[in-house]
Amino acid sequence: VQLVESGGGLVQAGGSLRLSCVASGVILGINAMGWYRQAPGKQRELVATITSGGSTNYSEAMKGRITISRDHAKTTVTLQMNSLKSEDTAVYYCYIDAIVGLRGSTEEYWGQGTQVTVSS
Repeated sequence: VQLVESGGGLVQAGGSLRLSCVASGVILGINAMGWYRQAPGKQRELVATITSGGSTNYSEAMKGRITISRDHAKTTVTLQMNSLKSEDTAVYYCYIDAIVGLRGSTEEYWGQGTQVTVSS
C-alpha cells in the first residue's frame, strides 16, 4: 500500500490550503484514513481522521478551521484547512488503517509527509 500526498506549501497566516492523499495497492477495505502532523521538536499529533462510516475526529487545536472528507471510490482523503496560523506549520502525514492480505489483516500505513508552512 502506498500513500501519495499533495497540496502542501507556503501560505500566509489566515490563508487556506487543501491537502490530498491517494492510497494505492491491494486494499480489501479501509477502516479509517486521516492526517497527522509533526512540527520541529514536537511529537506527531492527530489532525483529523475519518472512518469508513463517515465518523470524523478533529484535533482541538484545529477544530472549526478544518474539514476532512473522503472519496470512497478513489480511496482519497482530503483535508481542507482554513484560517491557518503560524503554529500550524508542520509536516503533515497521511494515514490509513487498511485491511490487506490474504488473511484480511489490519495494517497501518503512512505517507512520506508534505510540508505546510504558514508565514505570519
